[in-house]
Amino acid sequence: MAQWLTGEVIENYAWNAELFSIRVKAQPFEFIAGQFVRLGLQHEGARIQRAYSLVNSPEDPVLDFLVSRVEGGKLSPLLHDLKPGQHIEVSQPPSGFFTLNEVPDGDSLWLISTGTGIGPYLSMLHTSIPWQRFKRVHLIHAVRFAADLTYQDQIQGWVADHPGSFTYQPVVSREDYPGGLRGRIPGLMESGELEAAVGDKLDTNAQVMLCGNPEMIRHAKEVLNEKGLEKNLRRKPGNVTVEQYW
Repeated sequence: MAQWLTGEVIENYAWNAELFSIRVKAQPFEFIAGQFVRLGLQHEGARIQRAYSLVNSPEDPVLDFLVSRVEGGKLSPLLHDLKPGQHIEVSQPPSGFFTLNEVPDGDSLWLISTGTGIGPYLSMLHTSIPWQRFKRVHLIHAVRFAADLTYQDQIQGWVADHPGSFTYQPVVSREDYPGGLRGRIPGLMESGELEAAVGDKLDTNAQVMLCGNPEMIRHAKEVLNEKGLEKNLRRKPGNVTVEQYW
């Protein structure tokens, strides 16, 4: 049974009208980058809760969550309206197996996400594990509009700190964006445009993580399977590790 910590909101930062990051100070706890907790609020006599990945480093005492406000949603509009100093509940212990511990070795690591699915990857990139285990790391983030591209300062810091071994590739589906690809991830995989953009091959020497929209994951898995990259399972290690994000 889950236990609950009481946290204090120290920042609620709006990336745009619908996308925001909540930073919370709570009693410190251990987690593995890629894991999630549940955020809860007491509302009309009951706790409303939902799972959110931790974006911050496991070493950072301030918790960070990337949230999209869902029209008509029970929790996200309430989270959106939280102010610094207000309280929020954080579940314990952390959960989930979408971590690099579960990913076999390879030459390259492809961290592919849509929307808020970038969150667990940012936590992973705050650690030394990706840089130690893989020669090349590619972060691919697909969104509808350029305004949905979050944490740009941090990402560009990694680009500067790891020249030649880290690539950031934004994908924007509904408008042109300098340096970005236009379209959807499965189609860009199928056409070879994604490989060309990052200068690497999606072959059996690659490890691919997929996080976000279930339709993207389903279609991307089909394209990767055609390239010989099979789903990674504990009983049968492969090349593709997935997390359904909603």
